[in-house]
Amino acid sequence: MGLGNLLAVSMPADTESVYGTVPLSVTWWVDVAVPAATLLVVGLAALIPARRAGKLHTVEALAVGRAPRAGHGQWAHRALGRLPLPRPVTYGLAAPFTHPVRALAMLLAVAFGTVAVTFAVGLTSSLSAVGASQDPGSRAAVTVTTARLDTVAPPPPPGVGGGASPSPVSRGTPGTSAPERADPAKIRAAVTSQPGSASSYGKLRTEVVVAGVSGSVQAVLYEGDARDGSYEMLSGHWITGEGQVVVPTRFLERTSTEVGDTVRVNHGKESADLKIVGESFDTSGSRLEIHADMADFPSAEPSTFLVEVKPGVVADDYARRLASVVRPLGGDATTVPPAEQEGVILIMDAMAVLLTLMLVIVAGLGVLNSVVLDTRERVHDLGVCKAIGMTPRQTVGLVLAPVAAIGGLGGLTGVPVGYVLHRLVMPVTARAVGTTMPSSVLDVYGPTRLLLLGLGGVVLAVLGALVPAGRAAWTRTATALRTE
Repeated sequence: MGLGNLLAVSMPADTESVYGTVPLSVTWWVDVAVPAATLLVVGLAALIPARRAGKLHTVEALAVGRAPRAGHGQWAHRALGRLPLPRPVTYGLAAPFTHPVRALAMLLAVAFGTVAVTFAVGLTSSLSAVGASQDPGSRAAVTVTTARLDTVAPPPPPGVGGGASPSPVSRGTPGTSAPERADPAKIRAAVTSQPGSASSYGKLRTEVVVAGVSGSVQAVLYEGDARDGSYEMLSGHWITGEGQVVVPTRFLERTSTEVGDTVRVNHGKESADLKIVGESFDTSGSRLEIHADMADFPSAEPSTFLVEVKPGVVADDYARRLASVVRPLGGDATTVPPAEQEGVILIMDAMAVLLTLMLVIVAGLGVLNSVVLDTRERVHDLGVCKAIGMTPRQTVGLVLAPVAAIGGLGGLTGVPVGYVLHRLVMPVTARAVGTTMPSSVLDVYGPTRLLLLGLGGVVLAVLGALVPAGRAAWTRTATALRTE
C-alpha cells in the first residue's frame, strides 16, 4: 500500500498539469479498504487448505509427510507414457494430475497474467491510434503559415481552457499590434510553384454560429482537396466539396440531427446551409468542432497550408527552400514534427504498462511458488531418477514440461478473455467522452500479435519455473535421496 501511494504521487501530478484541475491525491478510505480487501482475499484463499490441515490425523501426517496420496495421477502416467515423447517429458506432463488443485492455481495465475498483457497491449495500441487520428495535420510533410513563426505567441497548453487559440501577437514590446499576415494567395502560389510539391490544402481554424446550438462552435475550414487531413469516420464520408459539413457524434446528439440532415452555419456576416455528410471520430471534449469547405464562406482565407512532397524529396530541404520564398512575403515554412501524444494518453499508457508489469510479476511468483512446492515434494523421486541415469538436462525437461503445458493452456484461455475485455472496455470509454470507436481503434489485434500473446503464457510460466528447475537439475543424487 505504501509503495502504491508513492507511485500514485506522480500520476495525479501529471493529470493536474494536463487538465489544470485541483490537486489530486489518494483518499483515506482507499488506504483502509485495500488492506482490508487484501486480508479478506488471502483469508478465503487459505481457508480450504487450513480446514484440510486441521482435519488431518497426526499419524497420517507423520507417515505421509509431503508426499501425495497413493494412486493420484497413475492413470495420467499410463496414458501419457504411450506418447512418442522422451520419458522425462511424459513423466513431467503427468505430474499436474497428482496435485490438480495446485495445477489449477498455476493455470489461473498464468491465464491472469496473459489476460493483463493482452488487454494492456490492446489498450496502448488503441490509445496510440486515438492520438494519431486526432492529429491529421501531422501527416503532412511541411506546414506553411501566413505569419512568421517567430512573431506568433505560443498557444495555451493543451487541456487548459478549451477555446480557440489567441490571436497571434508580436513578442516585442507589450501592447504592440498583431503582425500583418501575408496574402494567402501569394503563399498559395509560392507553394504550388515550388519544385517538389505533390499536393497541398489550406486550413483555417475559426469560430462559427450554428442554428440550434447555443454559443459559438469551433470550425475547421478547408481549401482544396483535404482528404490527406481527414479525420477517422464513424459513418458517412469526409467532405468532398461545397455545401458539406462533417460533425462529431456529440453534435448529432445535441442538435437531434443525423447524417443527411441540413444545418445553417454562420461565419461572420455570411451564412450557408450545409448538409451533414459524415460523423467524425472526435475525442476533443465537450467543445464541438465541425469541418466544412472554405468555399462556402467567401471571406474566409486559410491561415495554414499543409504540403505533401513528391517521393524522393527531402522534407527538410524542401521546407528551407520554400521558407526562403515565403518569408519575404510574411509567411514561414517548417517541417511537421512527429506527432506528440497528448498528456492524458501518455498517462494512461504509463498506468497500463505499470499495472501490467505488476500483474505479470505476481503471476510469475505464483508459478514459482507452485513449482518450488512441487519439486520439494518430489525431491526423493527426482533422486531416484538421477540414480538410474537421468541427466541434468533431462531433469530440467521433466520440471519444465508440465509448466510449459500449463502455460500454453493458460495462454489459450487468457488471450480470448483479454481480447473480449478490450472490446468491452474501449466502447465504454468512448461513450464517456460522447463518441463511439472506429474500427481502426478497436481492431488492433492481428493474427501474429494474438499468436505471440498466446506464446507469452508459455514464456511467463517457463520463466517462473527456471530457478527451481535449475536447482532440481544440479541437486546431488545423494542429497536428494536422503531428503524426505
